[in-house]
Amino acid sequence: MKAQGISEDRLELLKGICGAFRPGVLTALMGISGAGKTTLMDVLAGRKSGGYVKGTIKISGYPKKQETFARISGYCEQTDIHSPHVTVYESLLFSAWLRLPPEVNPETKTMFIEEVMELVELTSLREALVGLPGVNGLSTEARKRLTIAVELVANPSIIFMDEPTSGLDARAAAVVMRTVRNTVDTGRTVVCTIHQPSIDIFDAFDEEINGIPKIKDGYNPATWMLEITSAAQEEALGVNFADIYKNSELYRRNKALVKELSSPAPGSKDLYFQTRYSQSLLTQCMACLWKQYWSYWRNPPYNAVRFLFTTVIGLLFGTIFWDIGSKRTREQDVFNSMGSMYAAVLFIGFQNCASVQPVVAVERTVFYRERATGMYSALPYAFGQVVIELPYVLVQTAIYGVIVYAMIGFQWTAAKFFWYLFFMYFTFLYFTFYGMMAVAVTPNHNIAAIVSSAFFAIWNLFSGFIIPRTRIPIWWRWYYWACPVSWTIYGLIASQYGDINEKFDSGETVGHF
Repeated sequence: MKAQGISEDRLELLKGICGAFRPGVLTALMGISGAGKTTLMDVLAGRKSGGYVKGTIKISGYPKKQETFARISGYCEQTDIHSPHVTVYESLLFSAWLRLPPEVNPETKTMFIEEVMELVELTSLREALVGLPGVNGLSTEARKRLTIAVELVANPSIIFMDEPTSGLDARAAAVVMRTVRNTVDTGRTVVCTIHQPSIDIFDAFDEEINGIPKIKDGYNPATWMLEITSAAQEEALGVNFADIYKNSELYRRNKALVKELSSPAPGSKDLYFQTRYSQSLLTQCMACLWKQYWSYWRNPPYNAVRFLFTTVIGLLFGTIFWDIGSKRTREQDVFNSMGSMYAAVLFIGFQNCASVQPVVAVERTVFYRERATGMYSALPYAFGQVVIELPYVLVQTAIYGVIVYAMIGFQWTAAKFFWYLFFMYFTFLYFTFYGMMAVAVTPNHNIAAIVSSAFFAIWNLFSGFIIPRTRIPIWWRWYYWACPVSWTIYGLIASQYGDINEKFDSGETVGHF
């Protein structure tokens, strides 16, 4: 842009905008694509994470505080982002659980959720799984109504809706707008951006500018609007619409309204909440864990396939390394046993890491939306994700451990068997959590896969199996201690062979070796 001769350091997207939104009034933000409708709504709702914002935003005459505002407002995004493996009712229950004040009892919450489902015409779909957009689950129009319902169960005073009718056919758009109208009639402040306003909306306008041709019967109102407000039409008429508006009675009325609403009403108080989130940290943790529980339980493509893969790999390694654990007469026998452990750790570890990434990536976009609405902080969400993996990985370890331990023929003592399970359990866990972390620190799971595979190669190299620690150059030896796989392999080997005093053909004891 500098090369094009633009001297400013910042690109100004919204210029000199003022206005007011009132309770019980459905306000439409209209404009062509790229006009800045979504940008304006993001700024007003406090959802813009980049750029600079100047000016004042007031709520009932008091300056807006984002932490407080997030508790009393709802934002229906253009893209309908929901957890795919929970039902419609569970989605609403989760939102109400974390966003309604703690003094609201469970019976009232349930009653409120039922009322909202009736309002947005979702009662017949209460047990339907949400699913992924365009793949399975709810239709586009039902998903849009769920987006609105998820915000409504929080009982917000102000609702922002970014293009609630985009991507819908005429019938679906009518159902969604009927939902919006019902919402406004409950006395809430609703602001919508809209792309294809109907002719009924146009007939409601009574301000007109001389010289503008009337809309013809049956003509698309959106097309007519774009045609008559174009720069070419302004030139043909020799007018500037912005100047005409600034000199109109409508402009003066709007300025007066903004001035009137910018001062607090006599006797009113500014909004104040004692805590940032409506629920305690413990409740947030329990709610996030509850949601993750259902998300995992209803996701066989992830969990059932993981168990099947583990069983197949266990049987494969068991047959390849059959009874190798009972042989201890040569150094090579111990190396063979160590190789079986090394192969199993990397094989299943890499699989765990790779398979968890798409699951976490889908939920992460939901996390961004839910955290922005003030439902919970990052800690309870992380708690839910970590804790739900513990039982599943335990089952995976038990399947693998029993098959492999028996077939490879390690010593059948309780201590050695449980040491083996202990090391495998925590190894599978750290691989899974490493996969989650890789997604968390990268933009998407494709980049996460590339980043994590780079570390797999390094972990493989410094595991102590390909190059023993004593042969690693002294300046690289520190990474042996930092490599988690080296701790796993050393732990597995030491727990199985560290106390054995049988001698090799060379005379060295197995334990010493």
